[in-house]
Amino acid sequence: MIKLQGLIGLPVIVIHSGKVVGTVKDAWFDEHWGLNGLILEFAKWFATSIRVVQWSDVLSCGEDAIIIASEEAVLAIKPKQVGRAFYTGIVKLKDLPVVTVQGLHLGLLSDVYFYPFQGTQIVGYELTDGFVSDLMEGRKWLKAPSDPDMVLLGEDAIIVPAVSEAELEPVAASNFRE
Repeated sequence: MIKLQGLIGLPVIVIHSGKVVGTVKDAWFDEHWGLNGLILEFAKWFATSIRVVQWSDVLSCGEDAIIIASEEAVLAIKPKQVGRAFYTGIVKLKDLPVVTVQGLHLGLLSDVYFYPFQGTQIVGYELTDGFVSDLMEGRKWLKAPSDPDMVLLGEDAIIVPAVSEAELEPVAASNFRE
């Protein structure tokens, strides 16, 4: 299991040529936490499109690089096509409040976890209550419900089942790759 933020800044390399086609800037999702793809850094100041690699075109996701099959996997799309992204979408997932259906605030989304080779579903959330709380108590881990329909990924909040409060655990940093 890896943290999404561990991918930010990694080079994206074509497997057969060794060419670096960009670095990971962000990731974008569908409304059910399905990972659609990676957004790459792009040097043009007034670009009308962004460069992306769809998750289905990622061959492997290692500690030091993302490997893709060919340069053709890098696509140019309109920024508005990225509805939900971690840092840069129309809906930004980072720092969204996570609230139960009963209205209990569990924390702000700090990171997400997934298995890079076992599908694209997010398997857990890292929550924060702010810098001071992180220092005093640490961040919290919330396992994602097995049914993605149990989570509403909204514009201004993430709504989770009521049982989520009881399922919060401290983050065990040694279990995850940063």
